[in-house]
Amino acid sequence: QVRLVESGGGSLQAGGSLRLSCAASGPAFNYYAVAWFRQLPEKERDFVAAITAIGLSAPRPTYASSVKGRFTISRDSAKNTVYLQMNNLEPEDTAAYYCAARSRTEDLTRPDYDYWGQGTQVTVSS
Repeated sequence: QVRLVESGGGSLQAGGSLRLSCAASGPAFNYYAVAWFRQLPEKERDFVAAITAIGLSAPRPTYASSVKGRFTISRDSAKNTVYLQMNNLEPEDTAAYYCAARSRTEDLTRPDYDYWGQGTQVTVSS
């Protein structure tokens, strides 16, 4: 069982930056792929970014086209934490952000993850 806790959300003006954190408890977190999704009320969860598990090769990131070049996903194995650095935020980035984890490696952009956090709100004003 993996428990995920997001933090770092907030309200800010367009052009600003935030860093979201996804802290995990539970065994073998470093062997899980981790992703960030975001969701508006009554909308589906949209893929934002994902990072592969820590293994023989360095973890590889994947980004949605809407955030590529502005967001960076990373993970710290010692802290069992995955980060989402968000720069040059736009009002369109406003949403609840969720982190998720799973051991399967195929198509990390689909929201069929085994474990989810409770979400953290990001609000960007123009």
